[in-house]
Amino acid sequence: MTLTKRKLVIRICEDTGIIQQHALDIVQHTFDHIVKALAKGDKVELRNFGVFEVRVRKARMGRNPSAPGTQVPIPARCVVKFKAGREMRLGVGKLATKAAAKTPTRPRKA
Repeated sequence: MTLTKRKLVIRICEDTGIIQQHALDIVQHTFDHIVKALAKGDKVELRNFGVFEVRVRKARMGRNPSAPGTQVPIPARCVVKFKAGREMRLGVGKLATKAAAKTPTRPRKA
C-alpha cells in the first residue's frame, strides 16, 4: 500500500477531528517550507524522523546505452539526501525481521 498525501490528510483528520481542508493546508505548508529550506541549501532536521540535506554530485562520464562505446558527460548537480532517524530505522528494521520470518526457506538442490 502506498501512503499518499490525500491518505495522510485523511488519517490526520481521523486522529485529530479537524477539517480535511485545514489538515491539507498544514501538510502542504509543511512540505512547502521543507522545499524552500532545501532550495536555500539549509539542512532540515526532524527529530525522531530524519534529516534532509542537499549534496552536490560530482560531474562524471557516463555511457550511452544505445552506443556503449560512446561516453557522455554528466554535469554536476544537487540532490536531496535523506538519513532516517532512530525511530524510523528501528520501525523499518522490525519490518525486515517480519518479512524474513514469513519467507519460507527452500531446500537446496543437490
